[in-house]
Amino acid sequence: MTKKKPETKAIRTQTERSEQHEHSTPLFMTSSFVFDSAEHARALFAKEVEGNVYSRYSNPNTNEFEEKMCWLEGAEAGIATASGMSAIFSSLAGLLEQGDHVLACRSLFGSSHQILNGILPKWGINFSYGDIDNPENWESLIKEQTKVLFLETPSNPGLDLIDLEWAGELAEAHNLILIVDNCFATPYLQQPMKYGADIVLHSATKFIDGQGRGIGGVIVGKEKYIEEISFFTRHSGPALSPFNAWMFSKSLETLPARMDRHCDNALELATFLEEQQNVEWVKYPHLKSHPQYDLAKKQMKKGGGVVAFNISGGYQAATKFLDKLETLSLSANLGDTRTIATHPASTTHSKLTDEERAAVNITPGMIRIAVGLEAIEDIKQDIDQALG
Repeated sequence: MTKKKPETKAIRTQTERSEQHEHSTPLFMTSSFVFDSAEHARALFAKEVEGNVYSRYSNPNTNEFEEKMCWLEGAEAGIATASGMSAIFSSLAGLLEQGDHVLACRSLFGSSHQILNGILPKWGINFSYGDIDNPENWESLIKEQTKVLFLETPSNPGLDLIDLEWAGELAEAHNLILIVDNCFATPYLQQPMKYGADIVLHSATKFIDGQGRGIGGVIVGKEKYIEEISFFTRHSGPALSPFNAWMFSKSLETLPARMDRHCDNALELATFLEEQQNVEWVKYPHLKSHPQYDLAKKQMKKGGGVVAFNISGGYQAATKFLDKLETLSLSANLGDTRTIATHPASTTHSKLTDEERAAVNITPGMIRIAVGLEAIEDIKQDIDQALG
């Protein structure tokens, strides 16, 4: 039989049909499942046989979503979660113990900072930040207690990159668990496990869903680590609803087509922004002016759907720009069919200190554009009039 590509498997994977033989996977909106006998129930709980027990543990819809994400990422096993942040927190909480240490990249989503700074230390778990522009110093930050190397590439919102091949080699050399947040790239553009990642995380809320409809997350990776994390998720309960799992699974069928359009629009917008007089800088991974352009071309199929730029005049100019937009949405989300403008310093990364924002180049004049699927001419026209 001809080996199918992951995109085809994501479309053709269907874990279960009812007696109606649906072409599209049906919804399994149930909290629990019926056992054939007392012995069948015992065997299910003992994990001697496969099957569904309770939708907090598994459900045909979440099973299908997990399987598709594993195909796309090249992973052995996966866990669907209620949100992207529950995927991040569950991975760290499931793998770490009191006294452990995390080495993380400094350029992280705001809530990921809060987990490292404000939650894990309560349990005696410490962390250090490595600067992406100073990779030669990361080895000196590794301690005897370091267990996890936690990365986000491209980063939110600054679109900084980390060399995944280098990270994989560093983790292997020091026996660290490499966790990569792959939300911005999606598995269509980048597969961290090819470079040695042990765990890959996604906020399915973003490009996986692609239409701003639901909240969810997913953890995929090596089976031995997924088993450890699943103990935490099974008993702490950050379960994805069957409806959202069904929705995300259907969305994966159009992921390649959507990402191609997101990326093409984003590259054209980034090129347009570089030509504007009151724009001081533009960041986009596949823009030749990006300081890590060669790395982006190496490990990303395309540049993604997010563009960052800085408006001359700082915070006042940035808010004036946002308030003049007519077509683009003002929102803290991304990965939608509709183009979204965000001011990270006052929203998604507002809980960071001024010094912490400055360290990752989140300036008062920075705007993050999550480029949608509208006609690019309309996107550019709205931004042009708002910049004027």
